[in-house]
Amino acid sequence: MKNVVLLGSTGSIGTSTVKVAEDLPDQIRLIGLAAGGNDELLLEQTRKHKPAVISINDPAKADELRATLGTSCEVCCGNEGLLKLATLPTADIVLIAIVGTAGLQPALAAIRAGKDIAVASKEILVMAGEIVMNEARKHGVRVLAVDSEHSAIFQCLDGKPTDSVRQLLLTASGGPFRDKTLWPKEKFSKITVERALKHPSWVMGRKITIDSATLFNKGLEMIEARWLFDIEMARVGVVVHPQSIVHSMVEFVDGSLIAQLSTPDMCLPIQYALTYPDRAASDRVQTNFSKIGTLTFEEPDVDRFPAIELARRAGEVGGTLPAVLNAANEIAVEAFVNRKINFPQITETVRRTMDAHSVVTHPTLDQILEADAWARRAAAK
Repeated sequence: MKNVVLLGSTGSIGTSTVKVAEDLPDQIRLIGLAAGGNDELLLEQTRKHKPAVISINDPAKADELRATLGTSCEVCCGNEGLLKLATLPTADIVLIAIVGTAGLQPALAAIRAGKDIAVASKEILVMAGEIVMNEARKHGVRVLAVDSEHSAIFQCLDGKPTDSVRQLLLTASGGPFRDKTLWPKEKFSKITVERALKHPSWVMGRKITIDSATLFNKGLEMIEARWLFDIEMARVGVVVHPQSIVHSMVEFVDGSLIAQLSTPDMCLPIQYALTYPDRAASDRVQTNFSKIGTLTFEEPDVDRFPAIELARRAGEVGGTLPAVLNAANEIAVEAFVNRKINFPQITETVRRTMDAHSVVTHPTLDQILEADAWARRAAAK
């Protein structure tokens, strides 16, 4: 039985994690849940799974939950609540599914408390991959991937050393604007928020869906892979695969390629992270190749989607630049969703912010957070 703390229980990854726990009641126990603002769903999850501790951002909502739940469960709030959950003595693994930078401090706290972590929040490794992975090695804990692409690479590598790898190949659906006949670059300024939120393969949260439309999501995943698998950016590639059946591939130095395939469903990589190194029986994901029919692959169009090259540059330069890329993108996506800028201006805002930044190499956590705050101010201007 794995005792699991779930940070971000009411979001897209969080609710999928709850489904996995319900599929495997003899193997996974949710002992801690944290939510952003959805107190109603958190209450429902708490009544069903009976965690020892829960947390919510808003102190007023925490008071309401305490009044409702009485002494059956400890209720915390804010950043202190996240840190308490991340370091629960009885936890075996902490799954971090908080959007944005709020998951970074809990991730480090969990690692320093000797907990394995499962990472669904890209920002943790994009911003502070060097620090997080060094801390994990120091404390002898595992950092497990929850993204379908990184889970696929983890499964394909199966413990093989990185010197046996020619390249990691992250697959991308290409997003809703992949077809350049329907969506030439000249039409990008006319893309609406509603159209950008219609992903062809996955049902995800708002931020990650926009990132998939710009391909920033894939760029962030490239940086994340660089740290997760201790491999330089030059050996991290992207291939567009519209069917989203091949979740990623590893090409080895002898020319062999190993891929992980399944029907798109986030429950599968979540389950693998939580049950690793075992594989638990589940009927949730069914893959029928005769129905799928055809799998196709193509090069990403970096002219229409320059986010991949911006991310490669950030990953190669390193230091505080990935944190700047991430923060500027968050601000730009929010501005697009609020109809303050158009679709191409998301990437342009990030580029201009990166160009204006003075990079700090091998930064401390404080320097990373300073760069993050600076980038948000610069991007907002």
